[in-house]
Amino acid sequence: MAEKKLPFTKEQLEAIIEKHPTPFHIYDEKGIRENARRFIKAFSWNEGFKEYYAIKAAPNPYLMKILRDEGFGIDCSSVAELELAKRVGMSGDEIMLTSNDTPDYEFRKAKELGAIINLDDISHIDYVEKHVGLPETICMRYNPGDLKQGNLIIGHPEEAKYGFTHKQMIEGYQILKSKGVKRFGIHTMVASNELDSLYFVETAELLFKLILEVYQKTGVRIDFANLGGGVGIPYKPEEEPVDLEKVSAGVNSMYEEIIVKNGLAPIKLFFELGRAITGPFGYLVTKVRHIKSTYKNFAGLDACMANLMRPALYGAYHHISVPGKENEETRYTYDVTGSLCENNDKFAIDRQLPKLEANDIVVIHDTGAHGHSMGFNYNGKLRSAELLLRENNEVVEIRRAETIEDYFATLDFPGVKDFEV
Repeated sequence: MAEKKLPFTKEQLEAIIEKHPTPFHIYDEKGIRENARRFIKAFSWNEGFKEYYAIKAAPNPYLMKILRDEGFGIDCSSVAELELAKRVGMSGDEIMLTSNDTPDYEFRKAKELGAIINLDDISHIDYVEKHVGLPETICMRYNPGDLKQGNLIIGHPEEAKYGFTHKQMIEGYQILKSKGVKRFGIHTMVASNELDSLYFVETAELLFKLILEVYQKTGVRIDFANLGGGVGIPYKPEEEPVDLEKVSAGVNSMYEEIIVKNGLAPIKLFFELGRAITGPFGYLVTKVRHIKSTYKNFAGLDACMANLMRPALYGAYHHISVPGKENEETRYTYDVTGSLCENNDKFAIDRQLPKLEANDIVVIHDTGAHGHSMGFNYNGKLRSAELLLRENNEVVEIRRAETIEDYFATLDFPGVKDFEV
């Protein structure tokens, strides 16, 4: 079984906690940069290749600046994320808007920034033309239906709310061509947190065959193909990571066989990974608050599912380390819980751990994606700080923790005492 390692020691964590009280999320800059470079290198055979980081995974401007420095673009799904892209200096085809049930002002913002607009439905062609005006470049999202299996998290494609049908894709390109659109893209995403390397090769084959069919039936040449996201990470120690080099080689083979041999090259290839880029390099650091023994043993933390909701939402596994007790036997069984007034506020159920005591530091792994970003304020819980472990081992705060005053900041009156019913 592979070991889940930490980029810091117990002594380093204790020093960090003196300045930044738990709970907090901390990200490993070195790990993120090295991972980003490996990904770009794997697909360097494709001229124009670009990864559009799915900023929904970890919408922090500091992380986005790191990834932009490594050559990444940003995949947005809302006007706030478009504004984030703008504020870190991005514009034009560094940005892609992939959204659904999209209002006109989000399309307008994307067009103002020169972003690539990725349409989710055939009706959006007329909607964008009416409210915003069609840009010269348009992408469309393909839902392959029963031609492709989804997975547990994203469900069956034919039941998903996303994308055009096969017939609508052909019709959509015909309409866009007739309306004067100059450059065309294609996109699909049919899985989430998938660990089978061949799955992504099969997705590329499916998309490349559709690109050929679109050309044969409409004369439209596709300029770029976004293979989506969904590359998983090994949350469990026994799981193996996706072999990026194997995926790249398989996609390259399909590209040569379908795109190059049919005279459709060059086509730029894009991805929109989030989890696979930053997920393994984020950690939720928390402390044991209470140990409770009733019908079960409970380890109550000072973090709760407002800090990390994936276990409660999906039953997702997140590995847990107890710095300083790495060599102790994991023969004690705990439900690891938070303090929300919800019984599913649990990070782990029946987890084998070393004996826990109040004030033990607990580190929950793989929270660098869909961790802090999915936080909320139920029970009046306040969002935690986000920290960055720099390559030189300096720790900087990249988002402060919320305060009680933040909780009242959006009210229309100065304080509760001034409110009259």
